[in-house]
Amino acid sequence: MSLYYDAATILSEPTLAGSLKSRVYGRKDLKSPPPQVFALVSETVRWNLILKEVINNAQLLKWERKLSPVLALLLVHDLLLAKGGIAAAASNPLRLATERHKARLQADFTRIRLKRGYASIAALKRDLAGSNRYVDRTGTSPPSWHPRWVRINTLRTSLMEQMQTTFDGWTIVSTLAGLESAEPTTLHIDPHVADLIALPASTDLNHSSAYQKGELIFQEKASCFPAMLLDLTPDDGDVIDACAAPGNKTTHLAALLASNMDPTKDRRKQHIWAIERDKARAETLYKMVKSAGAQALTSVKAGQDFLRLDPQDPSWADVGALLLDPSCSGSGIIGRDDTWKLTLPEAPLPQVVTQKSKHGKRATRISIDVPEPLTPAEKNVPEENPPSNAFRERLTALSSFQLKLLLHAFRFPSAHKITYSTCSIHEQENEQVVVKALQSSLAQQLGWRILHRGGQVPGMRTWNTRGDVRCCGRLMTGAEEAKKLAEACIRCNKDEDGMMGFFVAAFVRKDSSMSRGNKTVNPSNKDSAEATEDDGEEWQGFSDDD
Repeated sequence: MSLYYDAATILSEPTLAGSLKSRVYGRKDLKSPPPQVFALVSETVRWNLILKEVINNAQLLKWERKLSPVLALLLVHDLLLAKGGIAAAASNPLRLATERHKARLQADFTRIRLKRGYASIAALKRDLAGSNRYVDRTGTSPPSWHPRWVRINTLRTSLMEQMQTTFDGWTIVSTLAGLESAEPTTLHIDPHVADLIALPASTDLNHSSAYQKGELIFQEKASCFPAMLLDLTPDDGDVIDACAAPGNKTTHLAALLASNMDPTKDRRKQHIWAIERDKARAETLYKMVKSAGAQALTSVKAGQDFLRLDPQDPSWADVGALLLDPSCSGSGIIGRDDTWKLTLPEAPLPQVVTQKSKHGKRATRISIDVPEPLTPAEKNVPEENPPSNAFRERLTALSSFQLKLLLHAFRFPSAHKITYSTCSIHEQENEQVVVKALQSSLAQQLGWRILHRGGQVPGMRTWNTRGDVRCCGRLMTGAEEAKKLAEACIRCNKDEDGMMGFFVAAFVRKDSSMSRGNKTVNPSNKDSAEATEDDGEEWQGFSDDD
């Protein structure tokens, strides 16, 4: 029973305790294995709304006063949805209290499912697989749906080869919408990113031969934008991936580099330097590079802090492009559990009962069924996480760190292309960082500017969701310039177009004195100094590939 008590403790912590994952894995006093606790709490939150309705309809809390609302959600989840049922001894009082109402709970669950338009539990699970919440189909808002994105790894195979093998006989649909209610053997070829396909959320390729061989890579569409926007050519020299783990973007860079190579020309072979300061994450990065077949093109620098690289070191003399995807709030990630919401079942209302007294007079009394009171922690379970001072401070710290990395990237003497991206929806980490970087004396001294929409690679140029013009307008003088800058930035809106929330912008410098192989004067201005100072152990935030 410790599993349920541990899970209830996690779900009952105050709002500012962090995401579900950080709550579970950050605790040292759990009696149950953290993976089991995390699986239970995350699935209970996912099924929260329908479980609450089932519990309320069955009046479980009215008849079983030993159950708190949070424990009721957890126990009913496992009773109805876990293969093994409630993970407690058959004689456990709380298990017995829940299972006494099994028939009613199952009947209410079935009735609610059918009323909402789901013919089977599997159909309901498919919707949940593409979202982080249950959504009532009878409401005005459609269910959130998210496909499974797969990049064809052209270092080991090709789209044509996969269509003739792994996906032979599959149905191809022309739009993403065609996948939403499709069979698992259905696919959509993406029109923006080469060698990217979308599959129904229920499709499982984990055990396929192509995935095991590294021919298929599970990668969000938005996560492919930075490498694509960098638009590498044979003249761009070496590439630095500054915050490389776990490696999806690194291996995408390698695939794009390899596709540009012409073996008939006598040209220096380009190379990717994958920088990762965390040694444990660097191990994951190395495994990803090896699995994708990118070892010949990629060197992993484990335990190396990008901010501690000396741009003037001869080792980086041929670096012409940098991909910068630093730690961020992760607010754009689908299912990111720091935006969780828990709605508790309701306690029964008082009942008014009219009786006749011994003298024949009518008397009224109030009968109250009172479940055991909530603990102080349970009273603090939030309906949703409101913005807080702590959250704003975290965004400020992250954006300061992100700006520092971007300014440091500006200082590499041969660099003339940089992409900056986050999996955040917040302007503090996105447009604000871009504007501050462009307004820095370092960018103006070295000739860095934004890559405008007209100069972007076709797949990115035709992407319609752009930056926040209002944010740019607040930070810049001139409405027209603000509009151009916003148009140069690329955004993906969370839960739109089957995508996560994402932001990416590219910077270029065209001055001939900045061409590859030429050295620049080591800047000695304020921006440069800030970019190289020791930042200590700053909070690392999230990567969209975590």
